[in-house]
Amino acid sequence: MKTRFTDLWRWDGTIDRGPYAVIGLVGFAIKHNLDRIIATAVFHRKWSLFNYWIPLGQAVRITSLSHQDSVFLATMLVLALPFIWVGVVLTLRRLRSAGLPLWLVAFFFLPMVNLVFFLVLCILPSGRESVTLPAVRRTRFRAMMDRIVPGDPLGSAALAVLVAGLLGISATRLSVSFFGMYGWSLFIALPFCLGLFSVLIFGYHRPRSYGSCLLVSLLSIAIVAAALLALAFEGIFCLFMAAPLAILLGVLGGAVGYFIQRRAWNGTEAPATLAMVLLCVPVLTAVEHAAPGETPLLKVQTRIEINASPETVWRNLVAFPPLPRPEEWAFRLGIAYPVQSTLHGQGAGTERDCLFSSGTFVEPIESWEEGRRLKFRISAQPPIMREWSPYKEIHTVHLEGHYFRPEGAEFVLLPLPGGRTRLEGISSYRNRMWPMAYWRLWSDAIIRNIHLRVFRHIKRLAEQEEALASRR
Repeated sequence: MKTRFTDLWRWDGTIDRGPYAVIGLVGFAIKHNLDRIIATAVFHRKWSLFNYWIPLGQAVRITSLSHQDSVFLATMLVLALPFIWVGVVLTLRRLRSAGLPLWLVAFFFLPMVNLVFFLVLCILPSGRESVTLPAVRRTRFRAMMDRIVPGDPLGSAALAVLVAGLLGISATRLSVSFFGMYGWSLFIALPFCLGLFSVLIFGYHRPRSYGSCLLVSLLSIAIVAAALLALAFEGIFCLFMAAPLAILLGVLGGAVGYFIQRRAWNGTEAPATLAMVLLCVPVLTAVEHAAPGETPLLKVQTRIEINASPETVWRNLVAFPPLPRPEEWAFRLGIAYPVQSTLHGQGAGTERDCLFSSGTFVEPIESWEEGRRLKFRISAQPPIMREWSPYKEIHTVHLEGHYFRPEGAEFVLLPLPGGRTRLEGISSYRNRMWPMAYWRLWSDAIIRNIHLRVFRHIKRLAEQEEALASRR
């Protein structure tokens, strides 16, 4: 089938896998180089493959960005619109050609998943190709799979979950231990591929029901989580935080697998499809390691009003006595929480120690405006949490300060009418775990809870001090 230039803009009709693959790769090469030239020559910014996914979280808050960042992001989005249109219409035509539901075009917009999805569509033949192929076309791989994969639903499901689980554990080890990456490939591509791979094995001999396919995809995610816990590779709380993302993507992968095995899945495309899914995660992990995204500086702001003067609040802010045991569920589950702070001298250049449940934060003071403003950086930090595990102690890489790193904090006291004070705190940190938008939900919530624990303690101490002074 010949593809004309005008066909790039039409959503009706079909397109074969060959032209789809060629147009997709050439189009991406053109767009990437165009983006790179504009980003570097016009805006003087670095540009890599992973920049296509980082701005997604910024796009929803474009009005809160600086003027320069807003102009840059708006320019890149406008430039992407024609490429997005071509990608969407070609994907719709390819889905129609392969006999798959058109709503699967939504996967075009999911980071990392869209790469796996693109490769699957490049491999699957069109409907008519499946019909014209010989009914019995056996290869060595096909013959081996026929012997290995059981024909009954229970046996094929057990094998699918077991194989997917082994692959998931291996891919996690590769990403974390060898490449040192907690990124897109681990949290996005891996669960999607596990769900897809397990369902393709499950439905290898004959189509399975939608519910059973989703169950198999969920079990493959669960077996990986259980193995990571049993092997002392992860703790319960970190697995709990990753679970919503992994479950969602595992189910999405299982849904795609269901529609693939439901069509004319005669096994002729099975070797290429299974091999592609098998190799996709390690390849993407290697690419992500070779071209890591920049880690932005994130900030969390919290404020509270206190019925005490700024001078009284200041005395309890710079150094506070031991706090009571925490009642917040996050701290009880192992997140490190502040216990007390100690001040070594006064003024800029001195040092403040903040004792947490897991150790001490060393905080050199950079700005000291008594009664108004305190700013410090963090020069040393303990682990951010103690993990729950069947074992006495586990050492996970992402808890050792390389992936979550507090940079510093600033506290501002604003006088209010009636002798009251507004206490505002801004903590700065970097988090190298991707996708940033997802993990920031957790990290921001943890830091905000730490703020509130300290602020409420300071509020209680300052108001008690003012009440005692008023009685004298």
